[in-house]
Amino acid sequence: MFDLQVNGYAGTDFNRDGLTAEALHHACECLKADGVSGILATIITDELPAMENRLATLARLREADPLAQEIIAGFHIEGPFINPEKGYVGAHPPHAVKPATVDNARRLLDASQGLAKLVTLAPEHDAGFATTAWLTLQGVCVSAGHCNPTYEILRESTNHGLKMFTHVGNGCPMLMHRHDNIVQRALSLRDRLWLCFIPDGVHIEFFALQNYLRAAGVEHSIFVTDAISASRLGPGKFTLAGWDIVIGEDLVARSPDGSHFVGSTVTWPRIQENNTNHLGLSEEDLHTLSVVNPRKALGL
Repeated sequence: MFDLQVNGYAGTDFNRDGLTAEALHHACECLKADGVSGILATIITDELPAMENRLATLARLREADPLAQEIIAGFHIEGPFINPEKGYVGAHPPHAVKPATVDNARRLLDASQGLAKLVTLAPEHDAGFATTAWLTLQGVCVSAGHCNPTYEILRESTNHGLKMFTHVGNGCPMLMHRHDNIVQRALSLRDRLWLCFIPDGVHIEFFALQNYLRAAGVEHSIFVTDAISASRLGPGKFTLAGWDIVIGEDLVARSPDGSHFVGSTVTWPRIQENNTNHLGLSEEDLHTLSVVNPRKALGL
């Protein structure tokens, strides 16, 4: 698998202040052992100085570790330029969310030291699509996510460089308009966008994921894990960027009050099991979704 969205793995939280070389190496060892050929290490919304520090730390530690260089192909910056409304903001801290600006995007890219490959933002909070256009000129893939643009805004954003949609069916409220909602808008633009899905049976029930794949087409879709530090470890209490997370016997990552998901614990071996037991995709289609399309989307 080539995974575009990994917040942490096997006890290592990429969003933790004070990330150590040993912890990063351990995560990369476990990813490789689980059959993952490459990832984008994902940093999520926080105050800009905290995000800059975490990106710079990741870049420094990766530079010193050949295995990390092999596994971590780059960084996915998810936020802080997302929609702060409840439901759309998801597990991101609303107080740190801000509108997209080129100046702030430049700060994050500078901290990434050339390793930023993907940025998730809300098109409706990118005035004049200026940040999307600037990031595209820097060679960064721009993805819509944790957002609620109108169909017209989402479509127009693709004319300024938007190429992807982050975890379709998530990062949105449980209750929305039955037709004019962000899931339908994303699906309607499948010819312009790569559509990413979390195939854990929790973020999207398997029967619904099958429907989405039929609507989007395998050739336009990508599987991601949205993995957090609890991935591979089983039930317990963990963290993600300061969030306390409870992993139950069902291996679902929830906030302490159980009100919403906080990332996923699914792994590449479990995705393969889920496909065998629930999705029924051909090996060729699974390879396309998990290996070919993610690389193609980044131009690798």
